[in-house]
Amino acid sequence: MYVIQQQLPTSGMAVASMVLAIIGLVSGCCSFGVPSILAVIFGHVALGETRSGRKSGHGMAVAGLVMGYVVMLPAILISVWVVLMGGIGAVSGGTTP
Repeated sequence: MYVIQQQLPTSGMAVASMVLAIIGLVSGCCSFGVPSILAVIFGHVALGETRSGRKSGHGMAVAGLVMGYVVMLPAILISVWVVLMGGIGAVSGGTTP
């Protein structure tokens, strides 16, 4: 007697999160962090899809989230630093080249 077990379908959002996170990691700041932001959004949606147990791909969703945050957090910090330094230069009367 054979037991046939059907495999759960993989969450498309988890795959998209993983792919966008890899693109964001490879392209870095050249893409302004847009793929990483999308990877984080899709990763959170995929976690909701895989939580019920009807779809697989929980590991891909987590990997997409981690890589997305790894690229997104430094981009936010650098952006804040650039804005603050530009404001300080404008207020202190910094010279432009």
